[in-house]
Amino acid sequence: MGTLHYGNGMLSASIPDWVLAHLKVVATTKLRRNESFTVSWRHPDHTAGGRSTLWMQPSIPLLFEFDSPEPVTLDPDYLHALANAANSAGGMSIDWPDEASVAARSLAA
Repeated sequence: MGTLHYGNGMLSASIPDWVLAHLKVVATTKLRRNESFTVSWRHPDHTAGGRSTLWMQPSIPLLFEFDSPEPVTLDPDYLHALANAANSAGGMSIDWPDEASVAARSLAA
């Protein structure tokens, strides 16, 4: 599980490395072009709150911290979907299963 740090210590969000790696590519591409966008996600069931949305823009500090030292293999289809979403009025929405769902699926397999 990686961490997205946003702002001057204002926010830290735990996001799986594979999702964070894709978010990093799309975000850095858009921010390098001076394009702002939103990114939203649902909070895991065991945490407070329902969802968060960030306004991503070039002047706000951003750090992608990965748990694994090895880079993630990127999925071109997922990158394309995130980039298209980031370019839309609704913004980018990232989604991943919580750990309990992953564990339950692993046990059922």
